[in-house]
Amino acid sequence: MAIAGMKQRLRAGETLAGFVATIPSAVSAQAIAAAGADFLVIDQEHGAVGPESLHAMIAATTGTGCAPLVRVPRQDEGWVKPALDLGAEGIVFPQIRSAEEAAACVALTRYPPAGRRGWGPFVAHARWGTGLQDYLPQRAAATVCVLLIETRAAVENIEAICRVEGVDAMIIAQFDLAVELGVPGRFDAPEFRDAFAHLEHAILGAGIPLGAAALTQEQTAALLARGHRLPVHGFDVLMLANAVRQAAAWRRPGG
Repeated sequence: MAIAGMKQRLRAGETLAGFVATIPSAVSAQAIAAAGADFLVIDQEHGAVGPESLHAMIAATTGTGCAPLVRVPRQDEGWVKPALDLGAEGIVFPQIRSAEEAAACVALTRYPPAGRRGWGPFVAHARWGTGLQDYLPQRAAATVCVLLIETRAAVENIEAICRVEGVDAMIIAQFDLAVELGVPGRFDAPEFRDAFAHLEHAILGAGIPLGAAALTQEQTAALLARGHRLPVHGFDVLMLANAVRQAAAWRRPGG
């Protein structure tokens, strides 16, 4: 039976659990995908993932229900086009500030006349099991466009951003947003809480699937109760470090 794509699952109203991969490893990407992640954000903005590792990590999700997304460093064709042509199912765009930027991001994920993506899926077609000439008619419309909402300007312009057609989902990046608002790490600060609530109200009100970091079961339950559908449960490098730190404590009395 064919595995439903991320865009199809979002439109069906599903809640999808995701993780962020910063370690350039097909082995870890495969393990996360096979363990039940619904999507994996392969991080080229803050991670150590280069083009060879990127292709291997995307390929490692094949045969699972995990959608390989790529967080590019910036809103730039030079990063978006190769990621999609290596077989990524979608792009996560950072640092969105305006509706104009959001529209430009959508255009980078679509072929003309709807967008400005260049044609060249010489690797991607095999990842998706299509013929080279069949990739565009069979796969192009399934490409996912996700916006990271993490700037003060995005908070101010969120209503206009939500009106941009072609945005499949948004994720509020709490850590960047708190830094931008001048309260790094202070998620209980009034400035942050007000901005977060404003974003939730606008995005959920527009019917756009929304996500945010949910690093504990309690955080996950709270987000889902407010209507979020894309909890991001962790970063591979931090999960690994936390597991080692916990195990290392076992050797100490009372550990």
